[in-house]
Amino acid sequence: MKFGLFYEHQIPRPWHDGAEHKLFQDALEQVELADKLGFDYIWEVEHHFLEEYSHSSAPEVFLAACSQRTKQIRLGHGIVLMPPAYNHPVRVAERIATLDLVSNGRVDWGTGESASHMELGGFKVDPKCKREMWEECTRETAKMMTQSPYTGYDGKHFSMPVRNVVPKPLQTPHPPPWVACSSRDSLRYAAKFGLGALTFAFVDANEAKFWVEEYYDIFEKECTPLTQRVNPNIAMVSGFSCHEDEKTALARGLDGFRFFRFALAHYYYNGSQIPGETDIWSLFKQSKQDPAEARAGIGTPDQVREHLEIMENAGVDQVVFIQQAGMNQHDDICESLQLFADKVLPDFKARDDKRTEQKYGRLADAITVAEKRRPELTSLDQTPIVDSYPVLKKKLEEKAAEVGEPDMSDDGKKFLLSIEGGPRQEK
Repeated sequence: MKFGLFYEHQIPRPWHDGAEHKLFQDALEQVELADKLGFDYIWEVEHHFLEEYSHSSAPEVFLAACSQRTKQIRLGHGIVLMPPAYNHPVRVAERIATLDLVSNGRVDWGTGESASHMELGGFKVDPKCKREMWEECTRETAKMMTQSPYTGYDGKHFSMPVRNVVPKPLQTPHPPPWVACSSRDSLRYAAKFGLGALTFAFVDANEAKFWVEEYYDIFEKECTPLTQRVNPNIAMVSGFSCHEDEKTALARGLDGFRFFRFALAHYYYNGSQIPGETDIWSLFKQSKQDPAEARAGIGTPDQVREHLEIMENAGVDQVVFIQQAGMNQHDDICESLQLFADKVLPDFKARDDKRTEQKYGRLADAITVAEKRRPELTSLDQTPIVDSYPVLKKKLEEKAAEVGEPDMSDDGKKFLLSIEGGPRQEK
């Protein structure tokens, strides 16, 4: 089983001068440490306007910075909001490819449709159409990273003419695709589309087995890929705080994990927000927290190991730790990561290569069948010519007719440019 770190860039009120700057600098240091300790992934979200809960509105910038401070850890764009009002598919393809190049091929491409009214309303995205927007744009973005040139598209939610979208990613045909899953239903369509499932549903470790079995059963029997490659994987999030003393681990990590869940519910289910004013941290502190609430991966090394072994035995491919949450402190996070790497991680790493090999051996036939069903890449009988300056060309043709100069060769164009105004027009 592999391990990742999850970043929302949470920063509860009150905010002090320099607080956001410190937040990002601390996160970069944590990622650099995780890379050295042998963690496999970092996952960085894309959210907009979600004060306190997530100040991560430009994940591609943060991940690019991470790429230059790390050597082996994979950079999970988890997720890119795919409705075109957030990100035009061309811009997604360009950014993912560029990040893949500067990171030497370490990008994983997470996708999602968005869910909060704060974000959907801010970008005027119709909630009723967001899933079909995600499907349409994800499919076409994958083609853009694969085709030279992209043959264009006339769709319901976006259209564009033939263009060669550059650069192309280092990984071929494109980085591994994932989709955010917040329910059992969304996990099912992840499997049908051949996408890795980034599961943010806080599945109990003992229930994970049923989610995993259903995902892989659907993948093996029904997969029709949405993109140009399949990525059969399940990642599940977990709280995290590790210390030799159980009470210290709880004191350092439990409130942060609880705030994460509280703020998530505030924006997605039961809260109201006055932009720039509402204090979610104060609301959280006034709320009644269930003392028996599952604490997931928070505890001593042995307790954390026991929790993770249940996930491993259930067939989960990756556990993603929520360690940067609420008021959790940077030094405590780094200490937890170090202790986990010393006491827990080695055993899981020793088993991972064999488990991965067995998994892909079992899925080999299903992957071969699925990849034959990938969306077809259309071809062009003739690539259209795109004039650099179509308005000027029309003027030149009109002028040619007026002066009796039909020659549209380079010499003819130079002549016409000279009578249109010379260097200024040519420029």
